[in-house]
Amino acid sequence: MEGPPNRNTLWGRILADELAAGGLEAVCIAPGSRSTPLTVAFAEHPAIEVFSHLDERSAAYFALGRGRRTGRPTALVCTSGTAAANFHPAVIEAHQARVPLLVLTADRPAELRDSGANQTIDQVDLYGDSVRWDAELPEPDADERKVRSLRTTAARALAKTTGTPAGPVHLNCPFRKPLEPVEVPGDVPEAFAETLAGRGRDGPFVDVSSGRPTLEERDVERITTALVNAERPLLVAGPADPPGLDANAMVELAGTLEAPILADPLSGVRFGSHVGVGGTTAETATTTVCGGYDAYLEETWPDPDVVVRVGASPTSKPLRHWLRDADCRQFLIDPAVDWREATFTATDLVGAEPDALISSLVDAIDGLANTTATATETKTTNDDGWLERFQHAEAHHWSVVDAALEDDRLGADPFEGAVLAAVLEHAPDPATIFVSNSMPIRDADRFGRPRDADLTVLANRGASGIDGIVSTALGAGSVTVSEDEKESEGEDEDEEPLVLVTGDLAFYHDSNGLLALERCGVDATIVLLDNDGGGIFHMLPIEEYDPPFMGQFKTPHGLSFDALAELYDLEFEHVTPTAFGDAYRNSLESTGTQVLALEFDAEASHRRREELEEKTRSWRFDDA
Repeated sequence: MEGPPNRNTLWGRILADELAAGGLEAVCIAPGSRSTPLTVAFAEHPAIEVFSHLDERSAAYFALGRGRRTGRPTALVCTSGTAAANFHPAVIEAHQARVPLLVLTADRPAELRDSGANQTIDQVDLYGDSVRWDAELPEPDADERKVRSLRTTAARALAKTTGTPAGPVHLNCPFRKPLEPVEVPGDVPEAFAETLAGRGRDGPFVDVSSGRPTLEERDVERITTALVNAERPLLVAGPADPPGLDANAMVELAGTLEAPILADPLSGVRFGSHVGVGGTTAETATTTVCGGYDAYLEETWPDPDVVVRVGASPTSKPLRHWLRDADCRQFLIDPAVDWREATFTATDLVGAEPDALISSLVDAIDGLANTTATATETKTTNDDGWLERFQHAEAHHWSVVDAALEDDRLGADPFEGAVLAAVLEHAPDPATIFVSNSMPIRDADRFGRPRDADLTVLANRGASGIDGIVSTALGAGSVTVSEDEKESEGEDEDEEPLVLVTGDLAFYHDSNGLLALERCGVDATIVLLDNDGGGIFHMLPIEEYDPPFMGQFKTPHGLSFDALAELYDLEFEHVTPTAFGDAYRNSLESTGTQVLALEFDAEASHRRREELEEKTRSWRFDDA
């Protein structure tokens, strides 16, 4: 490549080069003029994949989905003004959910701010405390110190996206005209390319090495002692921070303690080959990965005496309330030493990397068991019925669910939760399943049976909004080809299927995100649960007050989404509950994108959930 024709081109190329050297693989770009030097540099870079989006909000959520799926940052580029503000919702979600994201906003020169200049807003510190770090780059200049600063800042910014905790980083990038790669004589001296600043280094200009927090031996011993002396130990795996938890380590600790694991569908522990370790029925299990607890935990359930919690706050409200009311020792393990337990009843905040600590606990417990002198003193004294109680409750809950369904159909009395049960039960191995907020994620929590299959189940539970759902899912789907497959030559890529389950309001809210299907080369099976409005509000006391319930909360819209098929070149099919199983399989085996739309009455679905919950809770351990 020829030398840069002007300082803006130099700036863009060096920034792209440093980010690529540091491991950046992809960027989402929305069109605009002020960002031209960045757009041209990324478009020309051979090591960075470019995803073009017309809408900044969709671009940001698409990048969020990639980061959530991989645990690595995708960059964002936009022009100045409200374009940068449209990134903000996804930045908030990335902050709350600890998803790596690198935001590059182009800006006017400093003297044009607060002047009434067109398309100019105050972009300094635009995202407030929702970013891990923010910085304004110097204006482009072929100055050695400034360019070394640029290279160093790029390395620092990229490293902070995956720090502890991971999250978004914002670099504001002011540019003066000319923005295009036109020749400006004398702007970049020929000798500049021979300087350290101009040529850079072999690899990143600054290698950033980040460690993970670990505990001192005495603190590991403190937790170990509590666990081995517990009669009713419990492990709780909440939604995992990218790139996820080590499920095998969790299972090993649970087996050592004879403790159940209450595994959120977003934890990475509810699904996988580890689920089959020792079996999952009451008769054969040595380890129990539980998924039905949302239906059977209640006030009469015995309290645990020691709880180890990893990940974010669980999706299940009954689980959160049960833990709130439990009089016991609760260890919250969080590498950032942040508090993520809104009931404020946990007893210990443990600043450690979860996988490493779990493995250390297993080793420590095994060490005690192998020490004859102390084995008797520290022998685990489990309540003989503790694990068995969960095993029987799980078996009963899933028998109730099975009775409500008919094979892979949705049952004689179909409801929305049956769709989530079928989606997760019959998803191929492997598959990526993205679940919308509101009722879909709650139904996935209650009706998603633990399964020996490599299912990556994702959702936006950081701020738990319904915005950006389609775009986040498609971003996750853009990286579902395995690294080995990407690197292999001469072989067809075997893409991992992407399934999006969404409600109608979330689908409407981000329908423009469907443009990424063609522009970014993503295929999906989209399961659309259309209950004509905000069905989740039937769960709240406001349901009894109408008005204003229907007009201001349920808000039926009466929309038909069929027209999106022609607009976005996808297949749209209205599916009856009895035909869903066949339609779902056909879509998974087909190319392109299919929307499978099922209509439900939100109130009837909620009453059906209540009925099944009552059947589950009518069981008592003493009757087993």
